[in-house]
Amino acid sequence: MSPGDEHDYRGKDQGGRPDDPYSTLGGTRQTRTRLPDGDGGLPHARRPVRNSRSLVTITGVVVLLIAAIAFANRGGGGDEDAASGAKKPGTAGSAPTAPTGTKPVQGKNGTIASGFAQDEQGAQSAAANYAVALVSAEILKPENRSAIVDQIFVAEKASGLKEKFDQAYGKDFLDKVGLDENGSAPDGLTYISRTAPVGTKAIEYTASSATVEVWCTGVFGMAGVSSTNPVSSDWFTMSLKLRWVDGDWKVESFGQKDGPSPVSMDRTASSADEMASAVEEFGGFTYAR
Repeated sequence: MSPGDEHDYRGKDQGGRPDDPYSTLGGTRQTRTRLPDGDGGLPHARRPVRNSRSLVTITGVVVLLIAAIAFANRGGGGDEDAASGAKKPGTAGSAPTAPTGTKPVQGKNGTIASGFAQDEQGAQSAAANYAVALVSAEILKPENRSAIVDQIFVAEKASGLKEKFDQAYGKDFLDKVGLDENGSAPDGLTYISRTAPVGTKAIEYTASSATVEVWCTGVFGMAGVSSTNPVSSDWFTMSLKLRWVDGDWKVESFGQKDGPSPVSMDRTASSADEMASAVEEFGGFTYAR
């Protein structure tokens, strides 16, 4: 997600839709983000087939979410390629996400973990935690968005990204997903956008820069008896280019693509009240190897 030279990342028609420069947060359309060292998409969707009209509504909301992130990620940053000699870890087996036993993080900056180690493990830990924040319900709230951007991104990118996020998550977008101008849900409803990293993989690593992929699943939608946008799940992979700045890893740009998605099992969907209670009762984690 770097303003400047990034190419929009979800483009091909899916579900009969034409090419579009937008992607989604937990959505079903795909765009491409041109990262410094290659292309990385940014999606969030692929859901089990539903024989219900609700599928249309769910897909619409998901598409809106990813479209907003794609909009914010448009523009290029002219990032340079990783320094020559960058390590390109292998992908065989479970080595990329095997536990190391090393303490992954030293503290927190607000609600986001900070103080990551200046090594490959620290970069992967940072990427996982930043992926969670970028696809959270909190980033839809104007009062929280600025702080989140400052905490995650390198300083020279933060100002421009704040403006793009504000445009992406403006009143029109919030109206479409059922939130007010403050990013809050109506009385009796709970808006849910929560991501859980499943694994991380360092694509490139040096002591000053890294590119990390984070495989994620998540739940997105509005929980409540009167909701017309039921909470649905999603699988996607985020690719984050990081830089070591002032003693911590920060994001220069990011992208997203769909999947890998497992075969969905037939399970009875929880009630709206159960979903709303779950997101309030179960707290999030600090993610690390």
